[in-house]
Amino acid sequence: QVHLQESGGGSVEAGDSLILSCAFSGSRFSSYAMGWFRQPPGKEREFVAAISWSGRITEYLDTVKGRFTISRDNAKSTVALQMNTLQPEDTAVYYCAADQVATVSRKVYDYDVWGQGAQVTVSA
Repeated sequence: QVHLQESGGGSVEAGDSLILSCAFSGSRFSSYAMGWFRQPPGKEREFVAAISWSGRITEYLDTVKGRFTISRDNAKSTVALQMNTLQPEDTAVYYCAADQVATVSRKVYDYDVWGQGAQVTVSA
């Protein structure tokens, strides 16, 4: 059974950086594409970034492109989200997700397994 555990959330000021990490266990990590989603207060969950099983293909939400970077380490079964120049509108619970089909997707329903989430709060 696949299990995902996020870490690295916290409270920062606008312009600061944070790194979120997600540890994958329970199956072969390199068989999965991975994604990061977020759910701002009172809003629906939205796509942030995704990475293919090999790491060669990445996709980003337009508003984070150039500020956020998704990466993976297949040897350590981890995926990370480097977030730079954070803004108050980035405040949300961030979720790591795994897609067994292994293709990069922006759709919530394509992902099979979800972590419990990590709170990121950015103050002005």
